[in-house]
Amino acid sequence: MVYYLIVCRSLTYAQRTEQVLARAGITAHIMRAPKSIDSEGCSHGVKVAERNLSAALTALARADLSPKRVFIFYGDGSYREVLL
Repeated sequence: MVYYLIVCRSLTYAQRTEQVLARAGITAHIMRAPKSIDSEGCSHGVKVAERNLSAALTALARADLSPKRVFIFYGDGSYREVLL
């Protein structure tokens, strides 16, 4: 399964991101960003399904919440950063 991780700068921002997406009808889950992605070690991310990324980014822009970074995760465990 392919999904995207919207990396946020803190747990608080991840919670706000999840709330904005929930209000927009988008299922999202908070998770810690893997250390290999974010060397700061304190970032969290919000996981969204591949089909919801565009709507999620639109909802976040309307709420003035910009993601720190966005990564695509593949079913085999690999990932890469998505340039927006």
